[in-house]
Amino acid sequence: MESAFVSPTWNCRSFSSTWMRPRFTDAHRRRVFSACPQSRPVQMIIVDKTKATPNDTSVPKRSPTKHDIATGRDPDRVKIFDTTLRDGEQSPGATLTADEKKIIARQLAKLGVDIIEAGFPIASEGDFEAVKNIAIETGNIENPPIICGLARALEKDIARCYDAVKYAAFPRIHTFIATSDVHMAHKLKKTRGEVLDITTKMVTYARSLCEDVEFSAEDAIRSDPEFLCDVFSRAIEAGATTVNVPDTVGYTTPSEFGSLISYLRQNVRGIDDVTISVHGHDDLGMAVANFLCAVENGARQMEVTINGIGERAGNASLEEVVMALHVRRRYYNSRLGRSEESDIPITNIHHSEIYHTSRMVSNLTGLMVQPNKAIVGANAFAHESGIHQDGVLKHRQTYEIMDARSIGLSENLIVLGKHSGRHAFRTRLNDLGYEVNDEELQRAFFRFKELADKKKTVSEADIESLVNDEVRLVPEVVSLRRIQVQCGDHCVPTATVTLQFTATGEERTMSSTGTGPVDAAFNAINTIVHDTVDATLLEFKVSSVTEGIDALGEVSVRVTDGSDGRQYSGFSANTDVVVAAAHAYVNAINRCELTRKEPEPIHPQFGKV
Repeated sequence: MESAFVSPTWNCRSFSSTWMRPRFTDAHRRRVFSACPQSRPVQMIIVDKTKATPNDTSVPKRSPTKHDIATGRDPDRVKIFDTTLRDGEQSPGATLTADEKKIIARQLAKLGVDIIEAGFPIASEGDFEAVKNIAIETGNIENPPIICGLARALEKDIARCYDAVKYAAFPRIHTFIATSDVHMAHKLKKTRGEVLDITTKMVTYARSLCEDVEFSAEDAIRSDPEFLCDVFSRAIEAGATTVNVPDTVGYTTPSEFGSLISYLRQNVRGIDDVTISVHGHDDLGMAVANFLCAVENGARQMEVTINGIGERAGNASLEEVVMALHVRRRYYNSRLGRSEESDIPITNIHHSEIYHTSRMVSNLTGLMVQPNKAIVGANAFAHESGIHQDGVLKHRQTYEIMDARSIGLSENLIVLGKHSGRHAFRTRLNDLGYEVNDEELQRAFFRFKELADKKKTVSEADIESLVNDEVRLVPEVVSLRRIQVQCGDHCVPTATVTLQFTATGEERTMSSTGTGPVDAAFNAINTIVHDTVDATLLEFKVSSVTEGIDALGEVSVRVTDGSDGRQYSGFSANTDVVVAAAHAYVNAINRCELTRKEPEPIHPQFGKV
């Protein structure tokens, strides 16, 4: 249902722009209109734009924090808060093991993110241990990031969160409560006064445990701006060091987000003494644009994920916001109070690690990056048009605004061969960001030798795919021992599969038919494990790691467990895609079995208190 009025607009691109004359009166200022995907009435409050100056970017110079001093980071940078391991993991089927989270956390630190939100510690015992281990390991490396945990505005959540993150050199508690009328009435069943009191009490408690406390007002975009100012003022007075403005449902537009940040800066008590953060989902495809406009108006922390993964349509993408600020730094320098020609980096991100981080997260979560994805997609630096190809060959800047090498994307060079030794292999894995134990090294090295015998050349991407395959292994309930398929245009596709049950050592063999060799293999596997797992295939993806007939094929599957409806992913790589598919499917089934023994994790927004 469309709004009954037209809101005033302003030019986000102009540094000195001024408001156009409002076309509604004070009485219309808080008009409610319907705006949600289900077409049900949802309250949307319009900011009083006569009280906010657009693009008022005169943010006071900030004193360096203890973290800034210890790591030598610019206190006036735009901080990058990565929530891949928390919000990103809430993508359907993207459940990560504790070891996988540690691998990603190490790479995020290498990438240069300022804050890693490692998880929601009270969600489960496994999540608590994962956050704790990341705090112990990644949180104490040289030049460490801040390690953060999420907690609802509940004393038990906050205490559990601190117990997990306290081992880091720089821990942070991130607590939140909903502030929109629709959330307070239907989810919290609290009044505004109660929410204000809870904010004061819980932030005070969090600050008594930890010096660094972030407070989020869930569904801030649909909250009454005046009430939002009261909530943030209370949080700051109670000791919050960062206040976060989330677009929880991905509804806002760039100009609205920018105007809200300006309004808060002018009406929240003590706002100049804290960092303003933004969090947003991409339901309407505007999350990155929203963030950039918020930065122009005074936000200095962006909560993002690698590849933009997350709930529903995902979060604002780290690589997109970071490269936008970098490539267009002359534009943003002037809006951040810097000299237009300043070469001081706007963020602390090491751009050359972006592509490798993207690929690692994609492989470990099983969420493939679409080819036309900005910055890290396979087609991001590809040119099909003859005119474009001719221009790029003559001078790359004719059709490319950034160098692919700036994000760490280079030609797949031959780095190792079949005569390479174990030490050289391990050294290359360390260079790629993987720290493997002796058992994992042995498995990966054996696979590497097998691949080197099959392929004339072995690329860095091949090695990365192999080690991702080994890293994603979980404790096996069943393992694939043998698979044989028969197919063609005049025969019924048939697969014979042998699985071994780890607990007993028993081997079971089953033959089955299907619409093709992969379907036949999956049917045979389902028949063997039907007594323990009721798995249904939801998604099957196959891609080539490199070019050529002898390329590795990567297979990613997503299944649903019929017993509880939860989704799991599996991944494998092999020069034979049918074998890779079978291994990936068995990997997903093992994840079903591994997780089924644990209680379903609490969701931070929908879980029971």
